[in-house]
Amino acid sequence: MIASVASKLRKEWFLLGIVLSILLAKLQPTIGKTGGLLKPEITIKYFAVSIIFFNSGISLRSEELLKSFTNYRLHALIQGFTFIVVPIFVNILVAMLKHLAIDEWLLKGLIVVSCMPPPVSSAVILTKASGGNEAGAIFNSAFGSFLGVIVTPLLLLATLGSAATVPFLSVFTKLGLTVVLPLVLGQIVRMYVKNWLETTKPPIGTIGSCILLIIIYTTFCDTFSGNYDIFIPLSIVIPQFTNINNTNMQTITVVAGDAASSIPMGSFLAIVLLVFLCQVVFMAFLFQASTRLRFKSKDVVAAVFCGTHKSLTLGMPVLKIVFGGYSQLSLLSIPLLIYHPLQILFGGLLVPTVQKWLSQHQDAENLESV
Repeated sequence: MIASVASKLRKEWFLLGIVLSILLAKLQPTIGKTGGLLKPEITIKYFAVSIIFFNSGISLRSEELLKSFTNYRLHALIQGFTFIVVPIFVNILVAMLKHLAIDEWLLKGLIVVSCMPPPVSSAVILTKASGGNEAGAIFNSAFGSFLGVIVTPLLLLATLGSAATVPFLSVFTKLGLTVVLPLVLGQIVRMYVKNWLETTKPPIGTIGSCILLIIIYTTFCDTFSGNYDIFIPLSIVIPQFTNINNTNMQTITVVAGDAASSIPMGSFLAIVLLVFLCQVVFMAFLFQASTRLRFKSKDVVAAVFCGTHKSLTLGMPVLKIVFGGYSQLSLLSIPLLIYHPLQILFGGLLVPTVQKWLSQHQDAENLESV
């Protein structure tokens, strides 16, 4: 009995790690929050992301990386879905919901989320952890981030009528240092340790999964510590926000910079539900589209994760640039601040299921190719 339980726990260690990461963040959020002991604004933003792409560089064959550049169908699906389908879908959804009792600035915040590019790290880790097309995920995450510097401001201008000037040099420099350089260095190191890698098979994938758990931990440390400045009544969602007047349990207060806004709890819960449902719909659509288009199973996994994730790193600076003078900035930020931890948590929970699906379909693909 004990051996069976231990075996089950070893098999599902990643899911257990997600639960423990969130519990630890809840118990002691000050350690992993921005500005805390772990300094995630440096260790995660730069070092962890660099390690992710160095690991990818050292584990991927050069032929795989080069081949991923010409996987045009995958690139077109992911980038087209990210920058065309999602914004159109969300704008139609918001138009349908605008007559309901949901704050209009929360709905506009949902449109802002739809205009964001993919992040450079989480989608790659989830694709790798699931056994998907890691090289394709790397290319599309990096390319989508570069593309987002130009496309995202244009989408915001078209959908909300607000323009932004994104610091191109800063974004390109950061992507170069945290993505391109580590990837190239990993490829160079691989040339010298290729035989050792093939004989010893070090746990590179496990290292990536552990980094994702650290990212989940620090993300929820920020959420639970109030670093995202969404203050919620004590007995409803987040117990540590004791500075809230508990006699008013029907509203929450949101702060962004000097701007503070109060919104009905119903509006907040509605936007949480909408964000979750959007993620489910996006994943289901990409899964159905890629399978019906007869994508390889590994490409399906890359498409599902890369096409549904949105970047908080670019999103928050863009929000502050575009809407810095608006008193509603705090409300506009909420959907993105909900989407970010939810996409990491939801994706992490799906990893074991995706692994099983991928294993079954790869066996079928191998039989067809014989």
